[in-house]
Amino acid sequence: MALLLASWGAQSQPVFNDHSPTWYAQGAVGASDAYAASVGVTLPWKQWTYGLGSGQVTGHWDLFASHWSSHTLRDERQRSYVIGVIPTLRWRGDQGLSPWFAQAGTGLAWSSAYYQSHDKLFSTRYNFATHLAVGTNFGARREHEVMLRLEHFSNAGIKRPNPGENFLQLRYAHRF
Repeated sequence: MALLLASWGAQSQPVFNDHSPTWYAQGAVGASDAYAASVGVTLPWKQWTYGLGSGQVTGHWDLFASHWSSHTLRDERQRSYVIGVIPTLRWRGDQGLSPWFAQAGTGLAWSSAYYQSHDKLFSTRYNFATHLAVGTNFGARREHEVMLRLEHFSNAGIKRPNPGENFLQLRYAHRF
């Protein structure tokens, strides 16, 4: 009987693989009436894992394209397009089996225009994108993912001024 229950318990656990690519859609709000909409894909570092505490760390490339919109000093709406790549590390508890995760990443982004808002003007079109996030997977095979992210864009002091912009992002992702 115990063997039967153990077997049933093992079968009821969703099969999960953090080494599968995802596509995603993401919305964001920033300071100074800034908004961003993004689409992207994550490409896992094949079979790379690292045990950390009670969990497991995996890595992936996050490739994205965004549309940013903000009000300028003249109260005009500025629109720009941003593309980027962010190497990202993700930690899951329970030896990597938890549906919950935390992640962090830093990468590069390029904008079609110098970003500006009511009180900010970027001096470079190339910037760094750094984020911290928490999220969860759900569904029969945990193929759905929802994540809340804080992301900071700036040129890291390479050129002045360097006001940076922070975004609060909500992402939905689906595993292929």
